[in-house]
Amino acid sequence: MSKPQVHQFDAVIVGAGGAGLMAALHASKAIKVAVISKLYPTRSHTGTAQGGISAALANMEGETDSWEWHAYDTVKGSDYLADQDAVDVLCKEAIDAVIELEHMGLPFDRFPNGKISQRRFGGHTNNETGKPVHRACHAADRTGHMILQTLYQQCIKNQVNFYDEFQVVDLIRVGNEVRGIVAVELATGAFHIFHSKAVLFATGGWGRCWEVTSNAHSLTGDGAAICLRRGVPMEDMEFFQFHPTGIYKLGILITEGVRGEGGILLNADGERFMERYAPTIKDLASRDVVSRAIYLEIARGKGINGQNYVHLDVRPKTVNYYFEKDGESRRIDDAYIEAKLPDIADFTRTYLGIDPLKEPMPIQPTAHYAMGGIPTDVDGRVLLDTQGTTLDGMYAAGEVACVSVHGANRLGTNSLVDLVVFGRRSGKHMVEYCRHASLSPLPDGAADEVMAAFDRIRTHNGNTKPHVLRQKMQKAMTANVGVFRTAELLQNAQGILAQLQQEFQDVTIDDKGKRFNTDLLEAWELGCLLDLAEVTAVSALARTESRGGHARDDYPERDDANWLQHTFCLRTADGRYELSYKPVTIGRYQPKKRVY
Repeated sequence: MSKPQVHQFDAVIVGAGGAGLMAALHASKAIKVAVISKLYPTRSHTGTAQGGISAALANMEGETDSWEWHAYDTVKGSDYLADQDAVDVLCKEAIDAVIELEHMGLPFDRFPNGKISQRRFGGHTNNETGKPVHRACHAADRTGHMILQTLYQQCIKNQVNFYDEFQVVDLIRVGNEVRGIVAVELATGAFHIFHSKAVLFATGGWGRCWEVTSNAHSLTGDGAAICLRRGVPMEDMEFFQFHPTGIYKLGILITEGVRGEGGILLNADGERFMERYAPTIKDLASRDVVSRAIYLEIARGKGINGQNYVHLDVRPKTVNYYFEKDGESRRIDDAYIEAKLPDIADFTRTYLGIDPLKEPMPIQPTAHYAMGGIPTDVDGRVLLDTQGTTLDGMYAAGEVACVSVHGANRLGTNSLVDLVVFGRRSGKHMVEYCRHASLSPLPDGAADEVMAAFDRIRTHNGNTKPHVLRQKMQKAMTANVGVFRTAELLQNAQGILAQLQQEFQDVTIDDKGKRFNTDLLEAWELGCLLDLAEVTAVSALARTESRGGHARDDYPERDDANWLQHTFCLRTADGRYELSYKPVTIGRYQPKKRVY
């Protein structure tokens, strides 16, 4: 094995999505920063976020709003598992963060009065009337794309160092301190060590554990799996969100903004069934509620044509929705839909051959977002246990991190809020840490272990293909660790995953080269997915209640007496999993039954 090239920086940020770029932008104002991404930055998954980013700006004429209302909706939507002190930070700082993005040049849509346009979104309400409130700031239906482009431009302006198409494969940890990371350069297959005082992981989620997902092929949980292997516990992994409106079979997301603009869900009878499940807020209930409602309708035999999907209807002739234009209230029309949801209209025409102005869209819940992940505090510092011990120099932000502001169920638009608020806080805290920390020396053979692991996969002549194992894993997770779960299903998943872990040791690939060996990298990514799938199943089996995205048919009720706490799952040196628990931080909002 050739000796890896060594680079030195004050801070290394892994991942070039919204959280990573926001952290890099603020950190680079004072320290030397490198951003390492396995993709070109503007291809990061933040770019797929469609509907909006919430902030209580109250820009809608005649409407009031407050960050406290936003905080309550976030806590309520989380099924009271979110830490309320962290939620206050999220919702209060969301206002400044959105205005900061606007000042950077992000082209938000505008109301006629010139203020940032805001639309309704699931779970966001006027806390006095219970009715939907306009809180989601948007740039058509490509808000995440605009955030990504804006932040990347600002980072280039700030001369941030980018290492594109470098895949991070290990964390260099010595005792209670991190000293950098190990990465593979895709173009050459060469290993590189990035030696630093601080490391931030902003690597996104792991929706590819399931068959139908809105996640890109690149979202394989690398950062979380690397931390798990280096002695960092995972928090609340049993809570994975299924977005209710993915394109049937494909999983490509149809934004909640469609329902925010008046779209409705219909079953095989043409019934607007959400009126039965959420009488007040109807189709704009939180995602876990809507996803379960869709599954229950399908179980009742009300899927369209007897299949596993229902319809999302935004046709102007069926949607009874009005909007303000030129001081007048006008009924929704074709031009309005084309202006507000251009990408969604294009998606459905391209992938389904359906014109949403003329036909309803076939949708089903799709694996979408990890509420759990690497445990952190509100400054992004990674926690090693339930007592709050931090790993010096280690940070995480975005979907890969668990602050916890999403609890058991994330509200729509809060992912983008999470990225910019905690990305910014992490970047600023890294500056303070690096100013006082010294650059500790690298240990001998810092990259040897992971280099040997890669060489073993590349040269091994076994009988198991990665794509076969991946399909088995995805089928097992979909069937057993999906929207509805039982002890029997979860135990079945654990047995299958344990067998797949054994089979993974015999994995073989066709490409034995080094340059752009995606075959090799995808095999390694599969190992990450298997690890995270196991942690998810273990954590889910232990939680004997239903809460948010974790719905147990054998324990259908929420159990605040025993389960108002966060799960920490640590993998021991011998491969076992140890669970411990930390109380949820309760503030102004005492847990009560959610009513929509």
